[in-house]
Amino acid sequence: MSGATVRTRSGVVRGTAGGGTAVFLGIPYAAPPFGARRFREPGPVAGWGGVRECVRYGPVAPQSAELPGAPVWEPGREDVLSLNVWSPADPLTGAARPLPVLFWIHGGGYAYGSSAQPDYDGAALARAGLVVVSCNYRLGFEGFGQVPGFPANRGLLDQIAALRWVRENIAAFGGDPANVTVAGQSAGAGSAVALMAMAGAAGLFRRAIAHSVPDACFTRELAAGLAGRVAREAGVPATAEGLLSASPEALVAASDRVVAGYRADPGAGALHYDPHLYAPVVDGTVLPVDPLTAPAAGPASGSAVDLLVCHTTEEHWLMHETGGMPPVTTAEGLARFAEDYGLPPGLAAGHGALMPGAPILDVYLALAGAALFTTHSTRLARAHADAGGRAYLSRFDRRRTRADGTLVRAWHTADVPFAFGGPDAESAAFLTGGPVDDTDRALSRRMVRAWTAFASTGDPGWAPLEPGGGGTAHIWAVPEDRTESAETAVDTLWRGVRLPPKRW
Repeated sequence: MSGATVRTRSGVVRGTAGGGTAVFLGIPYAAPPFGARRFREPGPVAGWGGVRECVRYGPVAPQSAELPGAPVWEPGREDVLSLNVWSPADPLTGAARPLPVLFWIHGGGYAYGSSAQPDYDGAALARAGLVVVSCNYRLGFEGFGQVPGFPANRGLLDQIAALRWVRENIAAFGGDPANVTVAGQSAGAGSAVALMAMAGAAGLFRRAIAHSVPDACFTRELAAGLAGRVAREAGVPATAEGLLSASPEALVAASDRVVAGYRADPGAGALHYDPHLYAPVVDGTVLPVDPLTAPAAGPASGSAVDLLVCHTTEEHWLMHETGGMPPVTTAEGLARFAEDYGLPPGLAAGHGALMPGAPILDVYLALAGAALFTTHSTRLARAHADAGGRAYLSRFDRRRTRADGTLVRAWHTADVPFAFGGPDAESAAFLTGGPVDDTDRALSRRMVRAWTAFASTGDPGWAPLEPGGGGTAHIWAVPEDRTESAETAVDTLWRGVRLPPKRW
């Protein structure tokens, strides 16, 4: 690849160009959030002279995860607030008109992951006609832990700082700062939905794509209780001074020990099954309302933001496959799970009735998937439409039977390689269930076209939901897509069921 240079407000950056795209990696968008800036809102990035080489992903935020093909956290590397840009041509040659921008927020339970994961390569979407931006943001305690006297939701504030960078700089890369779509999956989808309710994000984007919206949005009390537990495990007081005295390494290690404790404790309630310690906190200031229970209520939302929602049809089979949730194989265990989550006792039986002959483990995984992802996703889309916004609903239902007779399921995150145009990538093999074929590649092309069309015009290619009920959902599948009622039998089963927040 040859070089490509662009002048940003902070200085000149040089990336690589070739194959119809220009790529700039590891561009800083805010000051390193450590030292005097630790636990504070993101600060302005310092400018530089000369040309900054942007040909490698920036350092990842503090975390213990080691994800295939992605860099790991290096303690001591503080410049973790960086972003990446893919443009469909050398920005210096210019485009006939500014191109729509897709701003991607990675998932990972608000505690791990990075924009450098291979599945998030923006080249295919750029070749389809988008300028793609992805960013790193603070995770775990650094990004979402409660620290007295310091702002909550620092990871979300980082995302807003990256969006402001886009507004100020993306035109130099051929992008349209007035036509930005925020997109994310899992915790990235939760972040996108939270941004819709935040005053600081108002006017920074026109559309949102949310795949597999999670349930986690913490109360201040829950967040404070979990922060206290982590502080005790780290051996420091849960005060600003105490937490500042604990190194990022110490808080990452303490968080991992707390998670392990919840996993090993069947009496820990919902946290035994889903021991995520960090999530957006409804603090009344940075995040004024719970965006899952009050969509379209925030200053950045309403009819001005178009919303595209998707979820997979077998979300929690991934968590079972990877050991992310303890298995439940007895009727007693299923009843206890429902009780721990505050769900009506008849709900598990209702799922079983929809799955005649299925083992209890499958009923449990279906119930958990509905409780943690699918119900939130569909209710969000419906509430947005009812509030006057334009909302589209889709479901990813691509399944295959392998040569050995085992089933490739439409599980959590399986949709991401297809939407990014990379189902053939070696890094996607686990999510896709092994080698893909031409029908899979055609599905990926359809998803890329839908994302591109939605980011360009607000219309992915099917009808939006109707206010007050009704409408259809687009089903991504092989060998071809289909259309179904927006309300499934599972949605009907969950109608009227209150989804209580997690408790500490």
